[in-house]
Amino acid sequence: MSVLMEFSIFPTDQGESVSAQVSEVIRMVRESGLEYRLTPMGTVVETDSVGEALALVERAAAVLESLGCRRVYSAIKLDIRSNQDGRMSGKIESVEARVGQVQH
Repeated sequence: MSVLMEFSIFPTDQGESVSAQVSEVIRMVRESGLEYRLTPMGTVVETDSVGEALALVERAAAVLESLGCRRVYSAIKLDIRSNQDGRMSGKIESVEARVGQVQH
């Protein structure tokens, strides 16, 4: 199984700029060993199960809580597919095969 999860998570009680807090979440994602891509609006991660994806979001919320964030917003999208893996790169390659190189 392959689960592509796009998520954003950030505190709403820490002022206008929250890059310091978001950076700590990204550090945790990087240290998880999962394949991920940071985008301007969120992070895409590939996991082997829905549970693993949701556990990562739970850890992200714990990171923010440990930083003193008392209110957090998160948005999550899941693309769940059986009998496939490596889809993060594969989806981009499929589009590039049709239109040529794209920015990513």
